[in-house]
Amino acid sequence: MRWPWQRREVPPAPPAPPPVVEQRWMLPRTLIVLLSIIAAIAVLILLSQVATFVAPVFLGINLVIAVMPLQQWLLRIGTPKVVAALASLLTIYGFLIALLWSIYWSVQSLVSELPGYSAEFDQMYRDMLGWLESLGVSQDEALQQLESAFSPSAIASAVGAVASDAGSALGFLATLFVVIFFLAWDSMGLPERVKRIAVSNPGIVRGVDRFAAGVQRYWVVATVFGLIVSALDLVALAALGVPLALVWAVFAFVTNYIPNVGFVLGAIPPTLMALLANGPINALLTAILFSVINFVMQSLIQPKVAGDAVGVTPATSFLSLLVWAYALGPVGALLALPATLAVKTLLIDPDPKLAWVGKLIANKLDRPSPGKLGKAIGQGVAGGRLSSDAGGAARLPGRPPQP
Repeated sequence: MRWPWQRREVPPAPPAPPPVVEQRWMLPRTLIVLLSIIAAIAVLILLSQVATFVAPVFLGINLVIAVMPLQQWLLRIGTPKVVAALASLLTIYGFLIALLWSIYWSVQSLVSELPGYSAEFDQMYRDMLGWLESLGVSQDEALQQLESAFSPSAIASAVGAVASDAGSALGFLATLFVVIFFLAWDSMGLPERVKRIAVSNPGIVRGVDRFAAGVQRYWVVATVFGLIVSALDLVALAALGVPLALVWAVFAFVTNYIPNVGFVLGAIPPTLMALLANGPINALLTAILFSVINFVMQSLIQPKVAGDAVGVTPATSFLSLLVWAYALGPVGALLALPATLAVKTLLIDPDPKLAWVGKLIANKLDRPSPGKLGKAIGQGVAGGRLSSDAGGAARLPGRPPQP
C-alpha cells in the first residue's frame, strides 16, 4: 500500500549499449600493405622451392575431388565403401594412363613423320637465308649463329636438360600415382570426418565445400569441352589436308586445360606443319580456324552451358596463370585456376575484412554496390552515365541521391 504523498518509484532506464568501436590495426596501412606483399612473394618463392612435392600432391587432390560425385553415387545405390573408393581410383588411373599414352603416341608419330619433310626443310632454310640477306644479315653470319646454336657443347647441354626433365617427370608421375592411391583410400572415411569438423568449425567446412564444388565443375567442364574442341579441330585439319591431324587434336585437348593461352599453344604446331607441307595460305587458314573454333567454344558457348566454374575475371585468370606457373613450374599452368579457387574460397571469402578482394576478382556480382562511384571509373556503369543531383554528388540512374 502506498500513501498519496509517497512518490511512485520509476524503474531505472536500461543502460545504453556501449558504442561500437571499429577495430583497426595499430600499424600504418602502408606498412600493412607492404608486409602483405612481401609475405605473398615469400610464400611463392617457398612454393617454387618445394614445387616437386606440392604440385603432384595438389593435382592428386584435384583429381580425387573431381571423381568424388561418382563415389557418392555408388554409395547412394548401396555399393560398399571399399568398392566405391576402388572405382574412383581406377577411374583416375584410367584417365591418366589414357592421357599419357595418347601423348606418347603423338610424339612417336611426329618423330617418325618429320624425316619425310627433309626437302621442305631445306627449301624453308634457303628461303630464310634469303630473307635474312634482304634484311642486311649476311649468309656467313647466319651460318655462324646456327653453328654456335648446334655446336656439340650446345647439343650436349640440351640432351642433359632433356634427360633431367625426363627424370623429373617420372618422379612427378610416381608421386602423383602414390598420392592418388592414399587419398582415394582415405576418402572412405571422409564424410564422417567432415561431420565432426562441422560441429566445431562450420566455416571451414563451408569453404572446403565451395572449393570442392568449384574444382568438380572446372575439371568436368574443361574435359568435356576439351574433347569437343579437339574433335572440331580434327575435322578442320583433316578438311584442310594438314598432316598428323589426330596428333594435333590430342595436343589441342591437352593444352585446353591451360587457361587463356592454351589454344594459342595448341595452334602453333599444326600451323607450322601446314606451312611446311601445304604452304603459307594453308597455314593461315589453319591458324584462323583454330582461333575461331576455340574462341567460340571457350568464350561464347562454354560459359552459357556450364556457367563460370571458378568465378574470377579473365584478367585474374591470366595473372593466376603467370603466378602459379612461376610457383609450381609447368604443372602450375594446369593448376592455375584450381589454385586460385583454393585461395579465394579458403582464405579470402571467409574473412570479412577481405570481402573487397573477393568483389574485385569475382566474375559476377550478386547485387550492385550501394557505394558512391568516382568520375574517373564510374562513367558508363549500369548501362548509362553517372548523373548528378543538385549538390553535385554522383549517383547511378534510377537510384535516389546519396546524402
